Parts: sequence; C-alpha cells; structure tokens
Amino acid sequence: MVARIKTVSFQGVSVLDVDVEVQISSGLVAFTIVGLPDKAVAESRERVRAALHAMGLSLPAKRLTVNLAPADVLKEGSHYDLPIALGILTAMEILPQEELNHFYALGELGLDGSLRAVTGVLPAALHAHKNNAGLICPHTTGAEAAWAGSGDVLAPHTLLQFINHTKGVQIMTAPTPSLRDQNDIKFPRDLSEVKGQETAKRALEIAAAGGHNLLMIGPPGSGKSMLASCLPSILPPLSPKEALEISIIHSIAGSLPDGGLVRTRPYRDPHHTASLPALIGGGNRARPGEISLAHHGVLFLDELPEFPRGSLESLRQPLESGETLVARVNYHVTYPARFQLIAAMNPCRCGYLGDPSQECTKAPRCGDDYQGKLSGPLLDRIDMHVDVPPVMVSDLMHAPMGEDSKTVRARIIAARNIAAARLESLGADVAVNAHASGHVLDAITVMEPAAKDLLTRAAQKMNLSARSWHRVLKVARTIADLAGAGGSISPEIGTAHVAEALSYRRLKLAE
Repeated sequence: MVARIKTVSFQGVSVLDVDVEVQISSGLVAFTIVGLPDKAVAESRERVRAALHAMGLSLPAKRLTVNLAPADVLKEGSHYDLPIALGILTAMEILPQEELNHFYALGELGLDGSLRAVTGVLPAALHAHKNNAGLICPHTTGAEAAWAGSGDVLAPHTLLQFINHTKGVQIMTAPTPSLRDQNDIKFPRDLSEVKGQETAKRALEIAAAGGHNLLMIGPPGSGKSMLASCLPSILPPLSPKEALEISIIHSIAGSLPDGGLVRTRPYRDPHHTASLPALIGGGNRARPGEISLAHHGVLFLDELPEFPRGSLESLRQPLESGETLVARVNYHVTYPARFQLIAAMNPCRCGYLGDPSQECTKAPRCGDDYQGKLSGPLLDRIDMHVDVPPVMVSDLMHAPMGEDSKTVRARIIAARNIAAARLESLGADVAVNAHASGHVLDAITVMEPAAKDLLTRAAQKMNLSARSWHRVLKVARTIADLAGAGGSISPEIGTAHVAEALSYRRLKLAE
C-alpha cells in the first residue's frame, strides 16, 4: 500500500503541488526520504520518529520509504514534517486515506508531537481553496489560513488531537480570521510634530498622493528621517487586494502579525550595512528581500550613499518593473516589489557642505566625491529631489503647530481617488500616477498650451532625459490632482503645476 498526502512547495509567491508518498515494505529496516529534500526535510525522520514515540507508537520494523514528488523540485523547509507523519500513519492504517484526500497539510513537528508554526500558510491555504480542498496546519497559524475563504481548515495543537478528531473522539472548532481594529492602529509620528520644513512637507504630501520616489538632501539634524517616519501616517489605507498581496509575501517571510492580514502599508528602513540578498531577496532559500516586504508601501533608505554601490544599482530594475527576479541554477523566483522609495542623504561626508562655519577643509570636492557614489541612472528614477535645510533653534521654539497627519491624509486620499478613477476609466491596471506609462501617461497628462511650452523650454535648458520628462509629467499630474481634490476635477495640467514639478527636479545634486 502506498499512502499519499498532499502538501506544497514554494517558489517565490508561487505555490506548487507536492505529493508525499509513503510505502512500507519488507526488507532491511530503514527510514528513507527521497525527492530532493534539503537538510531540514531530511531531519524530519527524527522529528517524526520522536513525535510518534511520544504518542506511544513506534515505526514498524520494515523498510519505510517517503517520496516527495515531483522528484526534480527542491524541497525546503520544516513544513513537510506533518504530511510525512500523516502519510506514515495512513500507511500504518491508523488514519483513513479517503478522509485525507481532500486536504493539504503543512506544519513542523515537535518531539512531543506538538505542531509548530511554519511560513507560507496563507498562500498554501489560498492554493488549497483554489483546488476545492481543505488545509491542515498548526493551531497558531489557523487564523492566518482562515483568510483563504470557506474551505475547511483544521488547526490542531498536536498530532494526537488531529488523530482523535479524525476518529470522532475529539472535535476541533474551525479557526476564525483575526482582524485588527483600524482604530487600534497607532503611527509612530504625526506630521504636526515637524516644525518648519514647509517645502519638504509639501514634497512629502505630493509623493504620498502620487506614489512618487523622493530624495531628501540636507545636513545632519535637519529632520529628514523624521519626515520619512511621518509618511505612513498620511498614506491611504490598503485596499483588500493590496492587503492580501502584502500578506502573502509576509507569510512566506514568516513576518505576518498574529495570524491576521497586514492592515497598514509596510514601512521598511534597512540599515546601510544590509547585504544585497537582504535588500533585493535571495539567500539559500531565496527569501523575499526588503523591497518585496515593502510592496505597496515605503522603502526608506537613510544615508543613501553609504549603501554598497551594487545594492543601490540593483534597485534600478525593480523601480521600473515593480518586481524582482532571484535567479538560481534550477529555477527563477519572482517577487512583487512595487514600493515607494524614500531616501535621505547628507550633501557631503561631514554633512555641512555650503555652511562656511561648519564645512570641512575639503569642500567642495568632498561633496562631489560623496554625491558621486550615486549613479545618474539611479537618480533619474527618483521623481523628486528636495532640499531640507537646517532649522534654527529659535524657529523650533516659536514655530506654530502645523497641519496634522489626519488633515493631510484626507487630501491625499481625495487626490488618489481622482487618479484611480481616471486610470480605471482608461483600463489601466495601476492605481497611482507614478506607475502610469505609455499611452496611459499620454492620456492622463493633458496640458494647457502655456504649460506645455514651459515644460518644453525647461526640458531643453535642463537637458532632461526621456525618463525625467515622463517623471516630471507624473509629478505635475499629481500636483494638479491635489489642487482639484477639494472641488471640480480639471483634466488639464497648468503652468503652476509644471513649474512646481520642475522645482523638484535637479540634474546634479551639487547644483
């Protein structure tokens, strides 16, 4: 008899079917796992053996073969423990095969037979629901699996509890999706805490409204990091589709909060010592990197020139395509990476370039060398560059309280709704101006004759590239949307909108 249990393998956000086949036959006593298992899967033998022993069961003194099919796909992770154990129990005729045919299973076994949480439960549950099947998973991930829909989800605490449920001795209640109350969401900072920096706050509002990339340049202590930390509080809420996409990525990464969906836009701020695989994705198991964990959210890179040159250059392709490709010898893994890049940097290494009282003796050469760490193609992909000058202590003491995040967020939501309705009417599959391209961009950037003339003359004088031209158009479109958010919607972009968009575009940082 060959027992079969269905489970899954992950390649990026893609879920592949894996059949766990278990055969007990006569011959030398052995427990063999085949089918290209990694070290964690190979060690399942000892965990399964100990878990069965904890329940008072022992493996038969026969040849036990476990095959993970298809055999040419690498099997990684500890989530194969549970399907292997269920396959053995089925082959030993302790569990009925017919009752397990309609379930996928994944979970890690403890030596005492308990089930421990594993990554990827949400995409596995969605895959099972798509195939009209149920899912067996650890109790701690049951709420996560319940988000997949109406399919049967069994989430036992232990392997013995599942056996008792199957035999009718013990009944398990179905897990329910855990939903975090929106009123409980607290943001670390509010925009009203930022005193002064009106230009930078205006740029931050435009960037949030249109999903534009933003680079802030200023001396130490001018408030660049503080401004960036205020961005999550003014971003619009996630749509259900966006929340599901983000949650799938975080489930694979093992960072899904308390079994519930991600309810706020991600804000990732890796240190500049982060490695290339940590930033882009990769490693031994091709895990999602920071840019994928920031999908539909914000990736904040502080001290931008301090990041390794290779890591920064690797951002160029994801910034354009919205996804990242991790290449391996046997397969390629693609992760979504539609993030908003917010970066901050000092004008030079000492940070005080342009301030005669504090700049070092190497100025202005130190500024050219420091800023030269950033390539032109990368800067070309950043829509907006804004100076963040230092704020005097007297201004901090007497500056009035600015607008709070709630007020600014309302304007941003209104502007995004305008843009989303316009893009939807054109049949575009994007929701913000920053992601529009091709004929969609041409359709949404209708300009007044005077505005078109201004942009043409400025493009020639500033020697803008085609990409820079398009990004200025997108920023101008967003500025026009913000201007029309409180009243009638004008499809045309005016000279004031173009002029402001051009003010955020600089060919060189030192200029």
